[in-house]
Amino acid sequence: MVKRRRKKKKSILLAVAKAEKKLIQGIIFLLFFSLLTVFIFGDHGIYKLYKIKKKRKLIQNQITQLRIEREKIKTEKNKLENNLDYIEKIAREKYRMVKPGEKIFKVIEKDDWYDKFN
Repeated sequence: MVKRRRKKKKSILLAVAKAEKKLIQGIIFLLFFSLLTVFIFGDHGIYKLYKIKKKRKLIQNQITQLRIEREKIKTEKNKLENNLDYIEKIAREKYRMVKPGEKIFKVIEKDDWYDKFN
């Protein structure tokens, strides 16, 4: 009888030890999984960092385009303020202005003229 009690006691202790081991493994796994989730999806995680870098690159490209456009506008402004020949060219081409006494001739290409009357 004493042997049976010892065996039962020993088997109960082994079962308790296994259960404790599984519990500790489960806690460690849960902790690891939680840290991994926070590391990837948290406020300062990899996914957020990727999105921020992508947005930063897009904004930098927009800034570059706007700087180029600003330089073009500065050049155009400078020409309009200081270059009389450029102002005359714009007035003639864009606004179809002429000097007093000048005549305007409209050139019609042969294909256009032919299509117009046929």
